[in-house]
Amino acid sequence: MITIQGKSVFGGVSIGKLMFYKRNEKVIKREHISDADAEWKRFEAAKGQAVDQLKELYEKALEDVGEANAMIFEIHQMMLEDLDYLESIENIIRSQEVNAEYAVATTADNFAQMFASMDDAYMQGRAADVKDVSERVLDILCGVSAGVKEMTEPCIIAADDLAPSETVQLDKSKVLGFATMYGSANSHTAILARTMNIPAVIGLGETLSSQYDGKMAVIDGFTGILYVDPDEETLARMQEKRAKDLEQKELLNQLKGKENVTRSGQKINVYANIGNVSDLGAVLKNDAGGIGLFRSEFLYLENSTFPTEEQQFAVYKQVAESMAGKKVIIRTLDIGADKQVDYFNLDKEENPALGYRAIRICLTRPEIFKTQLRALYRAAVYGNLSIMFPMIISVSEVKKIKEIIAQVQAELKAEGIPYKEDVELGVMIETPAAVMISRELAKEVDFFSVGTNDLTQYTLAIDRQNQKLDTFYDPHHPAVLAMIKMAADNAHAEGKWIGICGELGADLELTEEFLKMGLDELSVSPALVLPLRKRIRECE
Repeated sequence: MITIQGKSVFGGVSIGKLMFYKRNEKVIKREHISDADAEWKRFEAAKGQAVDQLKELYEKALEDVGEANAMIFEIHQMMLEDLDYLESIENIIRSQEVNAEYAVATTADNFAQMFASMDDAYMQGRAADVKDVSERVLDILCGVSAGVKEMTEPCIIAADDLAPSETVQLDKSKVLGFATMYGSANSHTAILARTMNIPAVIGLGETLSSQYDGKMAVIDGFTGILYVDPDEETLARMQEKRAKDLEQKELLNQLKGKENVTRSGQKINVYANIGNVSDLGAVLKNDAGGIGLFRSEFLYLENSTFPTEEQQFAVYKQVAESMAGKKVIIRTLDIGADKQVDYFNLDKEENPALGYRAIRICLTRPEIFKTQLRALYRAAVYGNLSIMFPMIISVSEVKKIKEIIAQVQAELKAEGIPYKEDVELGVMIETPAAVMISRELAKEVDFFSVGTNDLTQYTLAIDRQNQKLDTFYDPHHPAVLAMIKMAADNAHAEGKWIGICGELGADLELTEEFLKMGLDELSVSPALVLPLRKRIRECE
């Protein structure tokens, strides 16, 4: 038995086989070939296999996410049949007498560069598509796997760390838990684990090796320990611990339908944070009062090009309808920093957390922002939908947002498309600047939602993704709590409500403190709704 100590990010016990997340490991070399006809046939065979894979993906996506979201796989099939693309590959193979891998990689680079340099946003989006389909063909030609996408049985996912674009590809119904070598408590792997209500351990270091792939393992999410090849005694102890944990969760289920009210009668709304339509079941199952944060950027992370207005409208409408009149707060696009999307073609930055991200992208690339706002205002007709804007630092930004909203509403009206006019608007309080001007901001909007992950990062000047700084990162820091208190006082002074949608909202040690501050809402991962309700009901 191998025992590896890490850091727990979500409690519980998980027992199953380890599966290491495999990334592409292929080196494309230029090689001279003597038979161009044979090499071209080799490419055609790989292309045919890629088309078959895309057809299967289309059928699967059709069932999982609907026709609008599945269309991308049809587009990719069409790209593989594009004459210009095919002629370029054939020409390189025959004229330069080189291998198919080199010809595909060169064509992909040339076409991606050509699309990326165009002024049209749609055509720029094709750059990521041509790379994606070419990577699929190269995987087949090189005989490598493209990462854990097909999981034959439920397993514990092991990796160095996982990017948001990688976590969205996983078959979440088969993920028993996460074990990563690196990462912080605020990494996307950690947030995903909390959303999915599954145990996760991070920071296991180099001891977690791919040589353990396929071995039986146990995650103890309470102590942060990973056991590989556990002995019988450890396995029995962990099975008993898991049974007790499930029993505890069953007791929490008895709180469903109860109010979030303290012993002294103070009420507070408890909502859920989600990133996908597939999380809706967890929201309803855990009896959340609404959705306090829908991370719309996952629509962009899951796509290989900009999601269309219709794609977004279908998702927002489904969320609004499913919540049947309960509040649904959708955060506009929050790309940048640690959430990178290839087709946005963002430059590499020295300090991405302080860089071109979130509302800054939306206000400087209004065509992207307008598409999202049109979808949101149309979907608002079907439920109780509110919109909030991330990374706000000035009143002028809010006024600019309102100008763009007015343009969007005028366009929808002129086109005769139904939309809701009086949608509740809010801003996220994530920067010290927003806290300091919160009284002025409160005059412009209907509500505040405190993003404590970023607020802590910016207040303490600590990169929350840097695990070397974990000992310095203190979300309970008096300065952070003072910031939240100031924002709450200023919101209430202007008659507006305020909530928390960051990870701190689920910190049961601070629940009583937040109640004293008079916070109106706490939004947490669906799995934490009932534990938070229990804590609220115990408070005086």
